[in-house]
Amino acid sequence: MVRIIESINKSQAANVGKSEPRVVADDRTNSIIVSGDIKARQRLINLIKRMDEELESSGNTRVIFLNYARAEDLVKVLQGVSATIQAETKTTGTQSRRSGSSRDVSIDFHEDSNSLVITAEPDMMRSLEEVIRQLDVRRAQVQVEAIIVEVFEGDGTTLGVQWVSESGGGTQFTNGVVPVGSLGVALRQAEDREVKGNTLTQNGVSVDTVNTVEGNLTPLAQLLGGVNGMIAGIVENGWGAVIQAVSTDTNSNILATPHLTTLDNEEAFFIVGQEVPIITGSSTGSNNANPFQTVERKEVGIKLKVTPQINEGDAVQMVIEQEVSSISGATSVDVLLNKREIKTTVIVDDGGTIVLGGLIDDAVQESVAKVPILGDIPFIGHLFKSTSTSTSKRNLMVFIRPTIVRDGMTMNKISHRKYNYIRAQQLDRQADGIPLMPNTSGPSLPAWDDALTLPPSFEDFILNKEKTQEDDNE
Repeated sequence: MVRIIESINKSQAANVGKSEPRVVADDRTNSIIVSGDIKARQRLINLIKRMDEELESSGNTRVIFLNYARAEDLVKVLQGVSATIQAETKTTGTQSRRSGSSRDVSIDFHEDSNSLVITAEPDMMRSLEEVIRQLDVRRAQVQVEAIIVEVFEGDGTTLGVQWVSESGGGTQFTNGVVPVGSLGVALRQAEDREVKGNTLTQNGVSVDTVNTVEGNLTPLAQLLGGVNGMIAGIVENGWGAVIQAVSTDTNSNILATPHLTTLDNEEAFFIVGQEVPIITGSSTGSNNANPFQTVERKEVGIKLKVTPQINEGDAVQMVIEQEVSSISGATSVDVLLNKREIKTTVIVDDGGTIVLGGLIDDAVQESVAKVPILGDIPFIGHLFKSTSTSTSKRNLMVFIRPTIVRDGMTMNKISHRKYNYIRAQQLDRQADGIPLMPNTSGPSLPAWDDALTLPPSFEDFILNKEKTQEDDNE
């Protein structure tokens, strides 16, 4: 206020030629001391009173439309900033001491138009607008490309001689995998036979009688390996000797290449699989009536959850949760699930590749079942023992490559490359396939030649194709 009054007095003194009254500001009491003649003092006092009035609040409300940020998210930030500014103002004592003055701030948002509605004093409004300007910017995006590879290899070998005595109640001497009772029943079915005499006639001349043995060796072969190996059995007078040589080979390969694109500091989730029902409990009513089971569905398949954060420069910090699960088989209670999971946090340069995981396990198991003493005899002991060897190896490797996308041109190039890759696969399959109807082909994506333009719509592509065929027919 003193600066304004001094500027006015200097201009008037130059025109009138008189000495201007003096004004001095007192910071401690926030008051102005005026000296001079009576008329000059009264004129300055009236001017000061007119200027020292509370501003009208009707013009202190503004609506700010946001371009990139969410208005709901910015409200909390702006409320915190305004509270801090008000606290600092009270601490420094620069707040107006007039009884009617107020620095209350109202910040709200309109969700449909994504805009902020702010009511505040001019200085507070300028501070909040500066904060909004710096926060309402286009955020960078990150495209995460992943390659998930799981390789399982398993080999097994079983070799030995198994002896079974039916008269001994189905006693099994040299095998520890097949249940004794099941093998005894299979032995009974294999031994249950009937010998029939048949007379053959060749060119009107009788030939010797041939004995035909009818027996059922199928259950015995299923218990001891079936067609996966060599089974030879001898059944005579309640004794059975089975020579078993079985080799198993198991290989599996799971390959997935999920791609995710998300904003900086935003979580992205990818899953391809099934929802498998798992029994979690069972209950019965009174007198065992109305029994029921509770079932929970569990997601089984390939999952990938990534939260990227762009650091200073071109490095990307990623919080990764990756899971590969599958159904292994069924048990007496419920299904058996295989599950491999990785949770980690890594930093990768833009366009770089990092590998997660490696060799999970390499297991070798050997077992020997033999008759005591007899199984230890050299050479002959192999007739009284059975050996089994199994080898399994599992590998799970995950390759991650992040790509920072800061503008629309880079995103168009990436989309253009992926689009043409899928279209090339469709055209290749159409070329290899045999159409069921002549002059027809399966639907395919329209051509997208220029990466800087939007891809054509499928409807426009079909219309142009039909028009071209009509012109060719004419």
